[in-house]
Amino acid sequence: MSEGPVRFDGIFAHVIDTLERHPKPQGIERIYVVRDLYGKVRIAVADALEKNERCRSWLEGKARSLCERLGPHGHLPEDTVLFLDDELMAELHRDAREVLPDVLPGVYWIERLLTGRDWWTVNGGDSDTDTYTLYSVKGGVGRSTSAAVLSWHLARRGEAVLVVDLDLESPGISSAMLDPSMRPEFGVVDWFVEDLVGQGDGVIEDMIAMPSWHHGLPGDVRIVPAHGARSGEYLAKLGRVYMDTDVRWTKRLERLLSMLREVVEPTIVLLESRSGLHDIAAATVTDLDAHVLLFAVDSETSWEGYGTLFEHWRRQDLARDIRQRLSIVSSLTPETDKAAYIERFRERSWVLFQEYLYDGQDSPEESDGFDYDLLEHHAPHDPFVVHWTRGLAAGASLRAIEDTMVDQPYSGFLQRFDELMRVNRGVEP
Repeated sequence: MSEGPVRFDGIFAHVIDTLERHPKPQGIERIYVVRDLYGKVRIAVADALEKNERCRSWLEGKARSLCERLGPHGHLPEDTVLFLDDELMAELHRDAREVLPDVLPGVYWIERLLTGRDWWTVNGGDSDTDTYTLYSVKGGVGRSTSAAVLSWHLARRGEAVLVVDLDLESPGISSAMLDPSMRPEFGVVDWFVEDLVGQGDGVIEDMIAMPSWHHGLPGDVRIVPAHGARSGEYLAKLGRVYMDTDVRWTKRLERLLSMLREVVEPTIVLLESRSGLHDIAAATVTDLDAHVLLFAVDSETSWEGYGTLFEHWRRQDLARDIRQRLSIVSSLTPETDKAAYIERFRERSWVLFQEYLYDGQDSPEESDGFDYDLLEHHAPHDPFVVHWTRGLAAGASLRAIEDTMVDQPYSGFLQRFDELMRVNRGVEP
């Protein structure tokens, strides 16, 4: 037994050390380490190995070691190894990630989670439409206002913009942008609950509305709110939104967005994500092949929150898959001492990216050249800047957007976004 009890954060290291000692014998192609909802660990292997005396003996030895080392985070040796048929093994593999392929090939880790499962994967979507997620680890940083201003700006440039309010626990962008008389009958939560009984298709066209200011613009803006003109039994619906059916919830969200694209035919999609580390934020950040605008202020809560997320990506070997899709935003940049504030923000942002996502953390042989100097323009850590102004702080209406309202606070932000969009479309700046 190791000195003192093993805590949750120490489980992984103990398991890896146990499996590294006396590598698995030939015949065991794959081992699945399953950490259940209680944080207890089991090993799952193919049921054919139960009759292989050499392999079974090795597995029994590992079971005894894990029981001894993990204490309450383990199981009794006779309950540690699960022998599963091909169908169950295939089901396990869908949620598995290979732990250390160079050190322990064929060893996979599975987390059984109630929430937050989608932070463990980074996937690409299958749409050619430009998609951008507006995300923050903390609320109250101006995401909704920025989404409204950005949609107006893009429509002025001839884009067909689809804005989807996915901040379901705190919906705001649709009410801020739409006159009450122009709100559609249904919203995102209505589609999810109707989809549970096969009626999602019937509400799609009644989920879409347009702001009054879209008239006369070269492009157009379509808004899908969190809920319709009447919220109805919103809490009862919200409690059912995140249910998996025969497919994962993330796949259901992808299907909703695909259906909306078929109706609206946008050239660009803006997703206002829920803040924090909730599942819906994970889906919009990691699973939809979106470029992610990370809204932040220069505060300990922002940097610690993003540090937690970035460290998770690095630990799970996901940094290379997500980092090229990230851009940080200095939102609510104060009116006084702007230059000093932005300089401090950029430096803290660079330290964050350098510690967790840039190749400065890797040995030369592992580097793929994704590293940036502090002052390098257009690097992921180089902030898009939104300036705080008294007009916006006083709650200027987003139902009537004008040049004078956005020129001062958003001119730099919009210029940077245009540059980013051209790069993402493969157009020379």
